[in-house]
Amino acid sequence: MHAIIDWIVQTVGAFGYIGIFVMMLIESSIFPLPSEVVMIPAGYLCAKGEMNLVIVIVLGTLGSIAGALLNYYLAVKLGRKLILKYGHYVFFKPETLEKVEVFFKTHGSFSTFTGRLIPVIRHYISLPAGLARMNVWLFCFYTGFGAAIWVSILTFLGYYFGQNEALLNEHLHTITIAVIIFIVIFAAIYIWLHKKKERKRRAKKIL
Repeated sequence: MHAIIDWIVQTVGAFGYIGIFVMMLIESSIFPLPSEVVMIPAGYLCAKGEMNLVIVIVLGTLGSIAGALLNYYLAVKLGRKLILKYGHYVFFKPETLEKVEVFFKTHGSFSTFTGRLIPVIRHYISLPAGLARMNVWLFCFYTGFGAAIWVSILTFLGYYFGQNEALLNEHLHTITIAVIIFIVIFAAIYIWLHKKKERKRRAKKIL
């Protein structure tokens, strides 16, 4: 772990701000590069006075949006064709694709925002958004919103605990659990409000 963090610190230090942008672009695409190994060392460099905290967070967020857009357009250009041609081999039917599209038309903003805060899912949430051809500006907004929160959390963790791996891991674990609990509560409220809205809409139709 120390060796990986040292390498990331050296890489970010060597390439500067552009290195943060490129690494977060990679992290936000389908390649499994954890954002923790990019933004936490960057936060540590901010604490040492070698980088600016605001610029690091902004570029980390922009890199996340860029990588997400790469996945989004990959799904737009190739996703539907590949699924319709080969989906049956993995039991993915055209009807399932239609359900994904309908779901994202209704819940795309919520799913994109919360997906950016959940480990593993944040790497792939852009793909169903692209398949459903979610409005690209809404996609960028909610991707950026969720990414900015997560990038800020990691950067501040690196800023305050970058020299103490035990404290860093402890706080990262606690924050990850807290974020998941927040998403569960947020999802419950969202579902309740959506159902309430649907009931009102149906009541108006009956009247």
